Amino acid sequence: MPYDDLRGFLGTLEKEGQLLRISEEVLPEPDLAAAANATGRIGEGAPALWFDNVKGFTDARIALNVHGSWANHALALGLPKHTPVKEQVEEFARRWDAFPVAPERREDAPWRENTQEGEGVDLFSILPLFRLNDGDGGFYLDKAAVVSRDPEDPENFGKQNVGTYRLEVIGRNRLAIQPVPVHDVAIHLRKAEEKGEDLPIAITLGNDPVMTIVAGMPMAYDQSEYEMAGALRGAPAPIATAPLTGFDVPWGSEVVIEGVIESRERQIEGPFGEFTGHYSGGRRMPVIRIDRVSYRTNPVFESLYLGMPWTEVDYLVGPNTCVPLLKQLRAEFPEVQAVNAMYTHGLLVIISTKKRYGGFAKAVAMRAMTTPHGLGYVATVIVVDEDVDPFNLPQVMWAMSSKVNPSGDVVIVPNLSVLELAPAAQPAGITSKMIIDATTPVSPDNRGSFATPAKDLPETREWAAKLQRLMAEARD
Repeated sequence: MPYDDLRGFLGTLEKEGQLLRISEEVLPEPDLAAAANATGRIGEGAPALWFDNVKGFTDARIALNVHGSWANHALALGLPKHTPVKEQVEEFARRWDAFPVAPERREDAPWRENTQEGEGVDLFSILPLFRLNDGDGGFYLDKAAVVSRDPEDPENFGKQNVGTYRLEVIGRNRLAIQPVPVHDVAIHLRKAEEKGEDLPIAITLGNDPVMTIVAGMPMAYDQSEYEMAGALRGAPAPIATAPLTGFDVPWGSEVVIEGVIESRERQIEGPFGEFTGHYSGGRRMPVIRIDRVSYRTNPVFESLYLGMPWTEVDYLVGPNTCVPLLKQLRAEFPEVQAVNAMYTHGLLVIISTKKRYGGFAKAVAMRAMTTPHGLGYVATVIVVDEDVDPFNLPQVMWAMSSKVNPSGDVVIVPNLSVLELAPAAQPAGITSKMIIDATTPVSPDNRGSFATPAKDLPETREWAAKLQRLMAEARD
């Protein structure tokens, strides 16, 4: 059965040996973030971390690195923990085809147990806040699912967005939010401000593992994240009605924060150690006024460390970036075989495809750059043949080293959009983008000498599967 809340998933992680409880007393800074940072440096199979003995916090319950390995990601999807990453992406794509699966509305949500309202709201009394990097400008809520509605079409369930955006705590009842222009919440905010209105918002912390995955997916504007969560879970996603905004929020959240993004109000937010492995600097960003907080008794505070890859975020947003790009490209180019967008949330993408004619691979790459996610992220595209596995980097490097003639196979397109956080952008939000065509030329492109390729032996695939199975059995 799928998980309805974070606590159920943590129980499974512990049973599977993928949750490590730290019983010794630790400092909130730097120990918590340093421990989460370290999980990305100890290799495959890193566990989630649980801390409940944090100096200065009497009742802290902190979960870190919950999605931070391919084993944990597989378990979140209900797969065996040794499922290879390529198979996880393929299963993700298969479940995508079940979309949409309508959610199930439930009463008695556990986060209704406790409430703070109005001037009584004080996040510091509810959450054990700590900084994630030593240069961060403050405390951040960086693994929340943020819910907003289109002000021009508020009853349209599909246009109700559930997304992950960084939130800096700038006061006991105030947050700063960074809405990247290509993201749905930024569209909602723009529409509200054009009408001179605040934008109501709900922020949910400590969600079930699939809801967290879906909140980071680059879906179409009118596609419902709750209906996608149902497809990935194989069962309807449980939702409840937030008491102040009336928004649909995850039933099993640990904390639900409600308020408004104040119209045309801006305050300095940042710097913050980002998924790009660099600090993002400080910018004037919209401000959230919190009007109500609902929360479970002794809530679990789930946080996510970001920094030099790989960290938890790379596991969290890897498959859920690959699959939307795969589906969007394949709808127009059925020749596309696989998409690897694991690297820095798809700033670099590797695509394998068959070709209809010469120049076809470059056309696929240009389309990837103009998908909804590509407009803000995809800056470099490497295209390889259909018999090259884009998840097998030695094969990709072979294709690049043997099939690329820079004079004809590397294309630079200047002055395209990218998110402002991209460190190479100049100015912020503008970059040149690059296509590397590492495919075998086909007619009428007759360059090179590729007529006699060496191929894998027919039995190789069967033996690869057998060896992987034997290795997994040996580990168990």
